[in-house]
Amino acid sequence: MSRGFFITFEGLDGSGKSTQLRLLARALRADGHTVTTTRQPGGTELGDAIRAVLLNSKTQNLAPTAEMALMFADRAQVIQQVIEPALAEGHIVLCDRFTDSTEAYQGGGRGLGSERVLALHRAVCGDLWPDLTLLLLPNPETSLARAHRRNDRQLARGTDENRFETEEWAFYERVFLKYREIAAREAARVVTIEDDAPVDRIEQRILTIVAERIPK
Repeated sequence: MSRGFFITFEGLDGSGKSTQLRLLARALRADGHTVTTTRQPGGTELGDAIRAVLLNSKTQNLAPTAEMALMFADRAQVIQQVIEPALAEGHIVLCDRFTDSTEAYQGGGRGLGSERVLALHRAVCGDLWPDLTLLLLPNPETSLARAHRRNDRQLARGTDENRFETEEWAFYERVFLKYREIAAREAARVVTIEDDAPVDRIEQRILTIVAERIPK
């Protein structure tokens, strides 16, 4: 059995990546592929517990290095429990965020730098990198406005995942610039979509990109 194909979705909160992941999973399954989806943080019982700490706005005074370490603890678990087994079975694995998010948010946004993040990736994740990363970078103001509306709806249902959305604008500028830096450095892996187009147009672009990359 041939090894599967690993695709990650990246971008600011509210960029539309989670929606596009769901649409791609549906299209791939309709085309006969076996697809496993997961997310970070989360995707496992341990990961969901870590997510509840990392994203809850009531979590205060979390050191940037502790935040980064928790992200990688979640990642180590989902790699062992979900991602690697699915790839070994030949699945297409779609993951909402991976190490690029940690480099952008903790390395860029928190100012920890790329090398600390990448060194921890090597220690925790080994050589596992996505085969393809779809980086959605619409206008940052548009993304964050969507994220705030989404979180307001979640709060109304009793779910608080608003911690990062309380950051100042300068934090998101640093995240955005780090994502662009990653895309330039990893041009063979990362495909950037900087567009405020409607969901269906972005979906068609992603379908075209993925069709060109996945093994026939």
